[in-house]
Amino acid sequence: MSHDPVFGQNGGMPSKLTTAHNITQAAPEVRDTFGRPLQDLRISLLDRCNFRCPYCMPEAEFHKDYQFLTRHQRLSHDEIFRIAAIAVGLGVSKLRLTGGEPLLDKKVAGLITQLSKLQGVDDLALTTNGVLLAPVAQSLADAGLHRVTISLDSMDEDIFRHMSGNRGELSKVLEGIEAAEKAGLTPIKINVVVQRGVNDHTVLDVLDHFRGSGHIVRLIEYMDVGSRNGWKLEQVVPSLDLLKMIQARWPLRAVGRNYAGEVARRYKYLDGEGEVGFISSVTEPFCGACSRARLSADGTLYTCLFATAGLSLKEPIRNGASDTELADILRNVWTERKDRYSELRALEPAEQPLINKVEMYRMGG
Repeated sequence: MSHDPVFGQNGGMPSKLTTAHNITQAAPEVRDTFGRPLQDLRISLLDRCNFRCPYCMPEAEFHKDYQFLTRHQRLSHDEIFRIAAIAVGLGVSKLRLTGGEPLLDKKVAGLITQLSKLQGVDDLALTTNGVLLAPVAQSLADAGLHRVTISLDSMDEDIFRHMSGNRGELSKVLEGIEAAEKAGLTPIKINVVVQRGVNDHTVLDVLDHFRGSGHIVRLIEYMDVGSRNGWKLEQVVPSLDLLKMIQARWPLRAVGRNYAGEVARRYKYLDGEGEVGFISSVTEPFCGACSRARLSADGTLYTCLFATAGLSLKEPIRNGASDTELADILRNVWTERKDRYSELRALEPAEQPLINKVEMYRMGG
């Protein structure tokens, strides 16, 4: 069975169109072939990163001579805003800026200012490795950013450096988290990708550090995103195993979702010291609730994190497509969407991940 997005040919007009100059309220939801609404748009600003995390951008593949996208090959901020505005007109209410590392874009605050003016957006967030966050956290908040998610895989200095490809400084990430809290970019979520034999033995240390802080640690099963990270099933630590380990030290109770389509299973500490989330794409797929589209830095729209192909929006934009035509493209892509890669992977007894999947750094996580 093919996992590529399927693109339709015809589509009706949205009830209200949005443009960069005429921002309107969101239209009724657009749903895919499984009835999943288009609610989230993740926007990758650029494909560059100051880390070389082995599970995302291994140094051997993304070396100093690697050819990243040029400025002209990437969408401009005005092009990004135009697509986001049209997506909001189709029902999107959550926008997230990602990368690569989005804070390498020195003008990101200007884009946030634009996006924050879109009516109907109730969540405007940014995912970052945190190293560059401290000096700009307040300016991002002032521009209208609601909150940040920080990638932080270990509180052990050596393990952290290894998992960042020997690029990161743990102290700078912690400074970024502190600055984000002071700027009101909360609730802050701390994403931890857990790999067996790499950082699984330091999970409790991360939880211990952030217990009582108000920040939410989310433990993510190591996923077969892209095709360059050497993923193997035996490297995955099932969320259930982590839950049992945590329960043995700090009793937890399950709590419900904050919103429809939330991917993390949430648990709160019985002693009131906060919560922890589990993102279990490998052992407990959540494709059935996935409401996310992804826009890559080069303007390609993807409907699955594990996609092998997408559809260029940059081409029609630069060829003079109207907002109506772009809205039709977005609607057609979503209404014909059939992606459920993680569910299908779970049904296969053999470990046979797809090859030539789009790399995570190119479309955001």
